[in-house]
Amino acid sequence: MERITIDVVSDVVCPWCYLGKARLELAIAEVQDEVGVDINWRPYRLNPDYPPEGVDQKKALEQKLGGAERVAQGHKMLSELGREVGIKFDFDAIKIGPNTLDAHRLIHWAMVEDRDKADKVVNGLFKANFEEGRNVGDHAVLLDVAEKAGLDRTVTASLLASDADKVLVVEEIEAAQKMGVNGVPFFIFDQQYAVSGAQTPDVLAGALRDIAKAKAEARAGMN
Repeated sequence: MERITIDVVSDVVCPWCYLGKARLELAIAEVQDEVGVDINWRPYRLNPDYPPEGVDQKKALEQKLGGAERVAQGHKMLSELGREVGIKFDFDAIKIGPNTLDAHRLIHWAMVEDRDKADKVVNGLFKANFEEGRNVGDHAVLLDVAEKAGLDRTVTASLLASDADKVLVVEEIEAAQKMGVNGVPFFIFDQQYAVSGAQTPDVLAGALRDIAKAKAEARAGMN
């Protein structure tokens, strides 16, 4: 069985990224007998200029999207798409638009331990933000997510209180932007094929099958 590594560039406050994660999981489930998949979570910040304490989410979104009506339309569409993949978006519950630098540091530390913990952290952050309306810029919330995912709460607390890996996360985001990532989610397959946006599960499953086939053919050609 061919194995494919997917680097997923995303931000935990991006609803399309949450949708993209759920759709990717459905695609992986569809091809699990044919293709093995490893996922690396890569950082991106939609709002790098937000202060550490965050901003008024409703006000910031209305300014960004051009009024309450536009926001409501977007949320209605996302809620419907979310329901199809088991996401219960609760946009009204989100009061704070956070700065996500610390959330990305937490994902990075989880990735260092193992991919399974990283996946749990990413899921926990999306759920906390979009379904529970919790502020994922708040260290107490981050520690709850970390502990639930199997990370050591005390160690994580001391890391969050420091500047550990802040520069690394920012540099990784800048590197992605130089590569041409200017919107998320962005999926990079085996560091060479890119798919942008929250594609449907069949599109992602098709991409996985095509890449696995190409790898198998290339290997056969070398023998």
